[in-house]
Amino acid sequence: MTTIAYQGEPGSNSAAATQHLFPGSTELPCTSFEQALDAVTLGTADLAVIPVDNSAAGRVADVHHLLPQSGLFVIGEYFLAIRFDLMGIPGATLDNVKCVRSHVHALGQCRKVLREGDWRTLVSDDTAGAAREVAELGDVRHAALAPPAAARHYGLEVLRAGVEDDPDNTTRFVVLSREAAFAPVTDEPTMTSLFFAVRNIPSALYKALGGFASSAVNLTKIESYQMGAGLNPSCFYVEIEAHPDQPHVALALEELRFFSSEVRILGVYPAHPHRLRERMG
Repeated sequence: MTTIAYQGEPGSNSAAATQHLFPGSTELPCTSFEQALDAVTLGTADLAVIPVDNSAAGRVADVHHLLPQSGLFVIGEYFLAIRFDLMGIPGATLDNVKCVRSHVHALGQCRKVLREGDWRTLVSDDTAGAAREVAELGDVRHAALAPPAAARHYGLEVLRAGVEDDPDNTTRFVVLSREAAFAPVTDEPTMTSLFFAVRNIPSALYKALGGFASSAVNLTKIESYQMGAGLNPSCFYVEIEAHPDQPHVALALEELRFFSSEVRILGVYPAHPHRLRERMG
């Protein structure tokens, strides 16, 4: 039985992604991303399912800082369609609601319904946690914005379904493992995640990335951050649509290494079909 760690509570989007990816697995809910990653590092869990970005809210804070330092490897990705319901305790109605609880990202992704209701908002650590809080309060004036599964899990009633602003709202999750499991070179679309730190010389980043442009390698993501004092060179988390063993990619990585003090491949894994559907419109 595989044990999967995720940040959040039962009924959350992370729990839904875990169930889609690993049906029948043992779930290990964690209070923070660090705790979920540590569970894999220490062997308490076999894998972790972690959100990295959302089509409406952008990147998930802290994850891109944690991934390169975790020592874990990306072995897969998954795109989950995000749905939010407004839910309250049994017997509550929309007219009763005075306050809506949810995670800060969920509140930001449901602005229209919040404006319509002119409700006060309270930030919770997790969307499913907000549903649990409403159930524990037992007050008709409090409602939660949470995934549909949270209503079933905590015995709440849906006051209004599908209240997300964007019907195409999706969150991308990555699967993390202690062991590298790099996908082989095939004709199927492949993603590569990597970390690098540029050398402290003029134009280092421009020159480091130049190999990707000249080799026609598509960068789908680049995130920068500082390690240590502000005078240190910047570090970068990058994702490319290619396999590092392909000749043109190998040339790009050779140039990257020349202008970097460190380069690490964090994962090589099959691209999720959602990418192709998005490209085809």
